Amino acid sequence: MSQKLAPARVPKPGRILSRELEARGWTQKDLAEIMGRPVQTINEIIRGTKQITPETAIELSQALGTSAEFWTNLEAKYRLH
Repeated sequence: MSQKLAPARVPKPGRILSRELEARGWTQKDLAEIMGRPVQTINEIIRGTKQITPETAIELSQALGTSAEFWTNLEAKYRLH
């Protein structure tokens, strides 16, 4: 008997970003100021209405101490799914 496997759930990059901000005790405004971006941009990424571009991935990596590849990979996997 074969079982059907449920498709893997791919989290929105914004959900990961939101959790990262929460873990650091940062607000969206804090991150926006660090990155030199409008708060609206951060909010749109978190809501999933704005994609993480390569430039934004670099800025996120610098602000959060991660790699740009981490953010671009999250975005690509989410969009492909």
